[in-house]
Amino acid sequence: MDTIDRKVLNRLMTDGRASWAELGAHLGLSAPAAADRVRKLEQRGVIRRFAAVADPTLAGYPVLAFVFVTLLSQSKRKAFLAAVGRNASILECHHVAGDDDYLLKVRCTTMGELDELLSEDLKGRMGVARTRTTVVLGSAKETSALPSLVIAAGA
Repeated sequence: MDTIDRKVLNRLMTDGRASWAELGAHLGLSAPAAADRVRKLEQRGVIRRFAAVADPTLAGYPVLAFVFVTLLSQSKRKAFLAAVGRNASILECHHVAGDDDYLLKVRCTTMGELDELLSEDLKGRMGVARTRTTVVLGSAKETSALPSLVIAAGA
Protein backbone atom coordinates (compact mmCIF):
# COMPACT_ATOMS: atom_id res chain seq x y z
CA MET A 1 0.00 0.00 0.00
CA ASP A 2 1.30 3.41 -0.89
CA THR A 3 0.64 6.78 0.75
CA ILE A 4 -2.48 7.47 -1.32
CA ASP A 5 -3.96 4.06 -0.43
CA ARG A 6 -3.39 4.84 3.26
CA LYS A 7 -5.09 8.23 2.87
CA VAL A 8 -8.03 6.53 1.12
CA LEU A 9 -8.45 4.08 3.99
CA ASN A 10 -8.10 6.73 6.69
CA ARG A 11 -10.77 8.86 5.06
CA LEU A 12 -13.21 6.03 4.34
CA MET A 13 -12.89 4.60 7.86
CA THR A 14 -14.09 7.94 9.25
CA ASP A 15 -16.50 8.85 6.43
CA GLY A 16 -17.56 5.89 4.30
CA ARG A 17 -20.14 8.05 2.53
CA ALA A 18 -17.63 10.52 1.11
CA SER A 19 -18.36 11.12 -2.56
CA TRP A 20 -15.75 10.39 -5.20
CA ALA A 21 -15.35 14.14 -5.66
CA GLU A 22 -14.80 14.72 -1.92
CA LEU A 23 -12.39 11.81 -1.71
CA GLY A 24 -10.54 13.01 -4.80
CA ALA A 25 -10.20 16.53 -3.38
CA HIS A 26 -8.87 15.09 -0.11
CA LEU A 27 -6.30 13.04 -2.05
CA GLY A 28 -5.41 15.64 -4.66
CA LEU A 29 -6.84 13.38 -7.40
CA SER A 30 -9.76 13.53 -9.80
CA ALA A 31 -13.02 11.83 -8.76
CA PRO A 32 -12.52 8.97 -11.29
CA ALA A 33 -8.95 8.41 -10.05
CA ALA A 34 -10.18 8.27 -6.44
CA ALA A 35 -12.91 5.79 -7.44
CA ASP A 36 -10.29 3.66 -9.23
CA ARG A 37 -8.13 3.61 -6.07
CA VAL A 38 -11.08 2.41 -4.00
CA ARG A 39 -12.01 -0.27 -6.55
CA LYS A 40 -8.43 -1.57 -6.55
CA LEU A 41 -8.40 -1.73 -2.73
CA GLU A 42 -11.66 -3.69 -2.87
CA GLN A 43 -10.30 -6.08 -5.52
CA ARG A 44 -7.20 -6.74 -3.38
CA GLY A 45 -9.40 -7.42 -0.34
CA VAL A 46 -7.99 -4.49 1.66
CA ILE A 47 -11.51 -3.03 1.77
CA ARG A 48 -13.88 -5.90 2.56
CA ARG A 49 -17.19 -4.05 2.32
CA PHE A 50 -19.02 -0.84 3.14
CA ALA A 51 -21.60 -0.76 5.92
CA ALA A 52 -23.59 1.58 8.12
CA VAL A 53 -22.54 1.63 11.78
CA ALA A 54 -25.69 1.31 13.88
CA ASP A 55 -26.07 2.24 17.54
CA PRO A 56 -26.69 -1.21 19.09
CA THR A 57 -28.85 0.05 21.96
CA LEU A 58 -31.04 2.25 19.75
CA ALA A 59 -31.33 -0.63 17.26
CA GLY A 60 -32.69 -2.89 20.03
CA TYR A 61 -29.56 -4.83 21.09
CA PRO A 62 -28.53 -3.32 24.43
CA VAL A 63 -26.95 -6.49 25.91
CA LEU A 64 -23.27 -6.90 25.06
CA ALA A 65 -21.27 -9.83 26.38
CA PHE A 66 -17.93 -11.51 25.79
CA VAL A 67 -18.03 -15.29 26.06
CA PHE A 68 -14.98 -17.51 26.43
CA VAL A 69 -15.72 -20.94 24.98
CA THR A 70 -14.09 -24.33 25.55
CA LEU A 71 -15.12 -27.04 23.09
CA LEU A 72 -16.06 -30.57 24.19
CA SER A 73 -13.48 -31.87 21.74
CA GLN A 74 -11.39 -30.48 18.91
CA SER A 75 -13.33 -32.79 16.59
CA LYS A 76 -16.30 -30.41 17.20
CA ARG A 77 -14.40 -27.38 15.82
CA LYS A 78 -15.73 -27.47 12.25
CA ALA A 79 -19.36 -27.86 13.33
CA PHE A 80 -18.92 -25.18 16.01
CA LEU A 81 -17.51 -22.66 13.54
CA ALA A 82 -20.30 -23.40 11.05
CA ALA A 83 -22.92 -22.85 13.78
CA VAL A 84 -21.21 -19.61 14.85
CA GLY A 85 -21.38 -18.38 11.25
CA ARG A 86 -25.14 -18.96 11.18
CA ASN A 87 -25.89 -17.28 14.54
CA ALA A 88 -26.63 -13.57 14.06
CA SER A 89 -26.20 -12.82 17.79
CA ILE A 90 -22.52 -13.74 17.58
CA LEU A 91 -20.77 -10.70 16.12
CA GLU A 92 -17.19 -11.90 16.40
CA CYS A 93 -15.43 -15.21 16.97
CA HIS A 94 -11.72 -15.34 17.77
CA HIS A 95 -9.54 -18.43 18.20
CA VAL A 96 -7.45 -17.65 21.29
CA ALA A 97 -4.43 -18.96 23.18
CA GLY A 98 -4.79 -19.96 26.81
CA ASP A 99 -7.29 -22.04 28.76
CA ASP A 100 -10.16 -21.42 26.34
CA ASP A 101 -10.58 -22.19 22.65
CA TYR A 102 -12.57 -19.17 21.43
CA LEU A 103 -13.70 -15.71 22.49
CA LEU A 104 -17.09 -14.56 21.21
CA LYS A 105 -18.52 -11.05 21.12
CA VAL A 106 -22.31 -11.29 21.30
CA ARG A 107 -25.20 -8.81 21.18
CA CYS A 108 -28.67 -9.71 22.44
CA THR A 109 -31.99 -7.96 22.94
CA THR A 110 -32.44 -9.17 26.54
CA MET A 111 -30.61 -11.07 29.28
CA GLY A 112 -33.07 -13.90 28.64
CA GLU A 113 -31.91 -14.08 25.04
CA LEU A 114 -28.30 -14.19 26.24
CA ASP A 115 -29.22 -17.01 28.64
CA GLU A 116 -30.81 -18.94 25.76
CA LEU A 117 -27.74 -18.41 23.58
CA LEU A 118 -25.46 -19.71 26.33
CA SER A 119 -27.49 -22.66 27.58
CA GLU A 120 -29.41 -23.86 24.53
CA ASP A 121 -27.31 -22.82 21.55
CA LEU A 122 -23.70 -22.96 22.73
CA LYS A 123 -23.91 -25.73 25.32
CA GLY A 124 -26.91 -27.51 23.82
CA ARG A 125 -26.23 -27.62 20.07
CA MET A 126 -22.76 -26.28 19.34
CA GLY A 127 -20.50 -28.81 21.09
CA VAL A 128 -19.37 -26.49 23.87
CA ALA A 129 -18.17 -27.94 27.17
CA ARG A 130 -17.81 -24.70 29.13
CA THR A 131 -18.38 -20.97 28.84
CA ARG A 132 -17.20 -18.01 30.90
CA THR A 133 -19.25 -14.90 30.27
CA THR A 134 -18.58 -11.25 31.01
CA VAL A 135 -21.56 -8.93 30.60
CA VAL A 136 -20.64 -5.37 29.65
CA LEU A 137 -22.12 -2.65 31.87
CA GLY A 138 -21.03 0.23 29.66
CA SER A 139 -18.63 0.97 26.83
CA ALA A 140 -16.26 3.93 26.72
CA LYS A 141 -15.10 3.09 23.20
CA GLU A 142 -16.26 0.68 20.51
CA THR A 143 -15.07 0.97 16.93
CA SER A 144 -14.43 -1.13 13.86
CA ALA A 145 -11.96 1.38 12.40
CA LEU A 146 -8.31 0.41 12.34
CA PRO A 147 -5.81 2.72 14.00
CA SER A 148 -4.92 5.61 11.73
CA LEU A 149 -2.51 4.37 9.14
CA VAL A 150 0.87 6.04 9.31
CA ILE A 151 1.43 8.28 6.31
CA ALA A 152 4.95 9.03 5.18
CA ALA A 153 6.30 12.50 5.97
CA GLY A 154 5.71 15.06 3.27
CA ALA A 155 2.68 13.22 1.89
